[in-house]
Amino acid sequence: MRLKLIYPKWRKLERQTHFNLPPHGPVVFAATLPQDVEVDFIDENVDELDLEDSPGMVGISIMLIAQMPRAIEIAKHFRQRGITVIAGGISTALLHEEIGKHVDSVFIGEAEGRIEQVFEDFKSGNLAKMYRETGMPSVDIVGTARRDILHRERYSYRGVKMLDLVHASRGCRFNCFPCCTPFLGGRIFRPRPISKVVEEIEAIDNNRLFIVDNSLAQDYEWETELFKALIPLKKKWVSHPIEDDDKLLDLAYQAGCWYVYQAVFDTSDVIRDRIKRYKDHGIGVEGTIILGTDDQDVDYIKRLVDFLLEVDMDLAEFTIMTPFHHTPIRDQLEKEGRILNNGLGDYTCDRVVFQPKNMTTTELQDMYYYAWDTFYKEKPQELKMGDLFMKVVEREIADGTYQPPERAARIVTQ
Repeated sequence: MRLKLIYPKWRKLERQTHFNLPPHGPVVFAATLPQDVEVDFIDENVDELDLEDSPGMVGISIMLIAQMPRAIEIAKHFRQRGITVIAGGISTALLHEEIGKHVDSVFIGEAEGRIEQVFEDFKSGNLAKMYRETGMPSVDIVGTARRDILHRERYSYRGVKMLDLVHASRGCRFNCFPCCTPFLGGRIFRPRPISKVVEEIEAIDNNRLFIVDNSLAQDYEWETELFKALIPLKKKWVSHPIEDDDKLLDLAYQAGCWYVYQAVFDTSDVIRDRIKRYKDHGIGVEGTIILGTDDQDVDYIKRLVDFLLEVDMDLAEFTIMTPFHHTPIRDQLEKEGRILNNGLGDYTCDRVVFQPKNMTTTELQDMYYYAWDTFYKEKPQELKMGDLFMKVVEREIADGTYQPPERAARIVTQ
């Protein structure tokens, strides 16, 4: 049978340079499907969706809350035409009751070892309304993602091929206030076998990757072994934080670490030193800055932006604190009666949907624009991105792995 797997479009962050990375969830899910299921994947952000197509089943992969309104539109359309629709993905798990009103079935949790039952039930006419895991599958059975389903040539920015996404672990031992990972995957760190991570990365026809684990700073020995195993591959990669340790930072650079995403909540010496240590080891830093926390007011945000310029942050991504479902911050704001807007289309991290403690909603919205405009006033985001790009090109030239954009494009389309 043919499964039409759809990744709905959504409105991107205002002010941010617009580009599209290949999605990770759908390609991981596709690797779990039975062999007799043919996959037709459509990423609405780069592909044209044919709403008059008639597949055996439609699957909708919903990663972001902001994708939910479009997912519901798509589901309604295909169901009106008599086609079975199933939904999965992170935000399906977060809002299964909402999306469940508009689809035939919801699939909650990780797919490995579980998706075969869904198709057996569908073929026998016994598709359940919900499939919910009773326990996490072993990460030992996680296979190499099916990147062959992507229209890979469509993921580029000004002729440069975008990073491919890969994961080395699941779960996270931390419990950060804006994050829903503890609800989704538990607080137990679940590393994949390093041999399988290496096998998957070797199979990716791209020298630049994004290791999308919530944090690599989970287990010192595992992190050490992972970086050692990556060194011979000569890939260049981006990740979330790495352990603040000289040995590990040096190994990370040798293993190909290009830059990291580092959360910045204050202007402390701890953050200043953290950024400096990355840079001292040759690793760039993109700050991820949440605006609107209870310790911030207008003057605080202005000082924070000044601080980012002072420490020479390579890039900065500013977002407005957003109370996503099943996160500690949503629990707090709900108890305090401070959530003002539950419109899912506004949960894009650039709209104020709650009552700030020390600002008006208008002031916080204005400070979002102020932060982006001030940080990138002297050098636009595209040029700062170009500076980081040149650093990785220099490293690739030095180790003989550089592919000019034209050559990379030819490889993709062959």
